[in-house]
Amino acid sequence: MKFGVIIFPGSNCDHDAYWTIREVAQQPVTFLWHESHDLQNCDAIIVPGGFAFGDYLRTGAIAKFSPVMESVRRFADGGGLVLGICNGFQILCESGLLPGALMRNTGLKYICKPVRVRVENSDTPFTNACRQGDVLTIPIGHMEGNYFCDDETLNELRREHRIVFRYSTSSGEITDSANPNGSLDNIAGICNAGGNVVGMMPHPERASEAELGGIDGMKIFQSMVGALAGR
Repeated sequence: MKFGVIIFPGSNCDHDAYWTIREVAQQPVTFLWHESHDLQNCDAIIVPGGFAFGDYLRTGAIAKFSPVMESVRRFADGGGLVLGICNGFQILCESGLLPGALMRNTGLKYICKPVRVRVENSDTPFTNACRQGDVLTIPIGHMEGNYFCDDETLNELRREHRIVFRYSTSSGEITDSANPNGSLDNIAGICNAGGNVVGMMPHPERASEAELGGIDGMKIFQSMVGALAGR
């Protein structure tokens, strides 16, 4: 199996994701340049966090036009695994690979801190190493993490069990106080209808080694490795 990590101008978590895959998960990984259509025969793609193109127009709005994203769309349509983290989640929404949008945080402040997220769906290639209801501690670092969609889309996400993570208390309660950014329905991560594309605002690569303060995020990458090994 082989992972690919996309590099956009302004990405600042690409090397973190690369390190986690190579050194912690110990899997082959390569960087993918945003101007290239070539996904280099990768089996999973990570769209990392950062500030793609400086977020000068709107988060993810310029990155969606990158040649690599055309290939990612085709890859996802064919069932390939795609994980968007933070800015990567925003890019996936802008690209139409996931529904909804990420807006400015309530309070209009950048937030960088560990949060708790409850696993709502453990039956995905990204969460199969978890149990439904597990509470993971994973850091966030964003200004536009306030997930929003219309009522029809929200009902569809709920009905199809496509809400993968919700912000929660340490005991797993879904409360307003546990919601760091005002996200609709405490949503921290969702998947597409096929379950092979996930976007999440928390940074699992920042919680993949004990030296970083926790290893809960590693469960996301372990799940992906397990899913690919089972194919």
